[in-house]
Amino acid sequence: MKTQENKLLLLIAFLSFFAGYSQVRISGKVTFKSKGISEINVTLKDTYDGATTDAQGNFSFETSEKGNHILTFTHPKYQEVEKAVVIDNQDISVNAELKEQISEIDAVVVSAGSIEASDKKRATALLTPIDIYTTAGADGQISSALNYLPGVQKVGETEGLFIRGGTGTESKIFMDGSLINNYFSSSVPGIAGRDRFNTSLFKGNVFSSGGYSALYGQAFSGALMLESVDLPGQSSYDFGVSPIFLSAGFQKLGEDKNHSFGATLGYSLLSVMQKVFNFNTDFIDAPQGLNGDFNFRIKTKSGGFLKYYGMYDSNKMGVRTESLEPEYDFALVRLKGKNTYHNLSFKQKFGKYLLNVGTSYSYNRSDLHFSTETNNSESGRSELLTDGNYINFKAVLERKINKISAVRAGFELNNTSENLNFGEVQKNYKDLISAAFAETDLGFSNALSAKIGVRAENSSYLGKSNVAPRFALAYRLAKDWTTSFAYGLFYQNPESKYINWPADLDFQKSQHYIFQVQRASDGRSLRFEAFYKKYDQLIKTFNITPNKEQNQQVQTALNNNGYGYAKGLELFWRDKKTFENIDYWISYSFLDSKRDFINYPVSLKPNFASAHTLSAVAKRFIPEWKLGVNLSYTYSKGRPYYDIAAKDENGNMVNYIRNEGKLKDYNALNISFNYLPNLGKKDAKAFTVFVLSVSNVLGSKNVYGYNFSVDGTRSSSVVPPVNTFVFVGAFISFGVDRTQDAINNNL
Repeated sequence: MKTQENKLLLLIAFLSFFAGYSQVRISGKVTFKSKGISEINVTLKDTYDGATTDAQGNFSFETSEKGNHILTFTHPKYQEVEKAVVIDNQDISVNAELKEQISEIDAVVVSAGSIEASDKKRATALLTPIDIYTTAGADGQISSALNYLPGVQKVGETEGLFIRGGTGTESKIFMDGSLINNYFSSSVPGIAGRDRFNTSLFKGNVFSSGGYSALYGQAFSGALMLESVDLPGQSSYDFGVSPIFLSAGFQKLGEDKNHSFGATLGYSLLSVMQKVFNFNTDFIDAPQGLNGDFNFRIKTKSGGFLKYYGMYDSNKMGVRTESLEPEYDFALVRLKGKNTYHNLSFKQKFGKYLLNVGTSYSYNRSDLHFSTETNNSESGRSELLTDGNYINFKAVLERKINKISAVRAGFELNNTSENLNFGEVQKNYKDLISAAFAETDLGFSNALSAKIGVRAENSSYLGKSNVAPRFALAYRLAKDWTTSFAYGLFYQNPESKYINWPADLDFQKSQHYIFQVQRASDGRSLRFEAFYKKYDQLIKTFNITPNKEQNQQVQTALNNNGYGYAKGLELFWRDKKTFENIDYWISYSFLDSKRDFINYPVSLKPNFASAHTLSAVAKRFIPEWKLGVNLSYTYSKGRPYYDIAAKDENGNMVNYIRNEGKLKDYNALNISFNYLPNLGKKDAKAFTVFVLSVSNVLGSKNVYGYNFSVDGTRSSSVVPPVNTFVFVGAFISFGVDRTQDAINNNL
């Protein structure tokens, strides 16, 4: 009996001991904006007890802890929440409402009207810098690669970016924030100038077809913002050789890895290729050019950056064409061009502030000589000589408000001094455009952000000022879907080439409205944009004849009574995922545009605007062959052309359309191959890439426009210098293995 009593007492003691460690259930619901959210980690701080919320946000777990404790609610996308609880012998119910964790990586980015080519892992980075090199038909030129993106028109007879119904001079290009005057080389009428700047100078760019930041101005159709490279990873030497050019360069990295300097030198001559291909253009002087540049970069001890880039180039060519005037056999034009550009920029943090200061200087000289030839005898030459000095200075001070919000403000000075000498027309044009701007990025949440800015400018030549507000909004519709809207007012001075006569002129003006929907997921990007641009105060011109013997005319600004509009739809699709080792993109643009400007007698569809443009780019690298294959195709609906003349009506000169029509549709299929013989070789001292590129493989006979005789009875087509062109070259690097760049590591 006593033994049974002892067992009973032992059982009572055992149960009493564990009663102090009885399990208590803690449960509740976690919400965000009153909706339950899953995958939230709920834990009792400094213990192993906890649970994860289900799809409705509910959680439940048991604990043997007692007393005062802290319950934590954590998730990377939400701010951590802590709640104090007192645990005794009763079950506990605890609810929590979470707030979104603001993150620069997760925040939606305003991208309406802009396409970014960057190595940064941002949603707007639809392209990478290497895409420019690996796009067949782009010839390694940034401006040419942009022709395969929506919003850019294919205009082959003259240089410039023709964006959404705007002329090539209505878009501007910037390097590290500073304006680049004369980005393209000088050329003769009917032949487009090339990019003066080596693509490898830049680590990224943002191409805006409208609605861009208040930090930039004097471009009322679009802008291209280039960002130069920082310090190289190591010292290197590069050589390039082809039948067209020779080039060499180096980059030297300091032992402290905080500074570098480098230089390149190149020479080009087309005469060898003239003997191989049947050129449409009769070059009496084969195009040739000499270029060189120098750069240095210094990283300060406090993390700042000082960059300098300077370049010089010269080019010349001569062209003979059959004369449209019966008294002459041929018309001749010869060109000698010179250009130098210098850019100095400095970036430094001062506590919570970031200072960006940049300045640039450029000098450009274009010397054109016109003459005629009859019975193998050349007439006296008339000269069109232009030269200009351009200075740009910009300072921007920025302060971060939080992780995804910032405010910035600054000022800019842009000074122009140009001289022109052409027969009876001689001018000296001077203008100082001073600007002040302010802008803020407002991140309301990871799903909603805005950019609000304003820019004010004053032109000393016009004697007038303007104020241009800018606004953009972005919202994340779903995980991979975002939408953006942008509005802006943009101003630009009249082109100086039209200012040859006293006239009361004003800024030209445009308003941009852009709506965008974009889906960006791993390996795929889909982008749709609709836009409307309204142009006001465009320049109207009349013709003057500075050289009557040669019947050479120039257009001269009369007033700002011009106007116009451009509206359209654009689609961009890029896919790196569907097909193994194949990267491709497709872009389509629909454009409806009309203008009454320069010498147009009425509102017309501009001769540089095509209603439909379709481009496709595909890339494939075959590792076992060490070979990269790139294809591109462009189609654009035929553009209109006009022969506009002037006639006297009751003592007034009135412009009228003497001849008009529509060009044939444009088609071009391009292909390029990159062969990397050193791929996979260990301890290789040199890294070589052989390039074979064929433009317009099918030999389509494209036409860019028509020239007309003085009386309008005869015409000749403006065509590419050559229908199909083949480029062969080798690029050799010592010190740095660039083969991965050629492969395109984004495939």
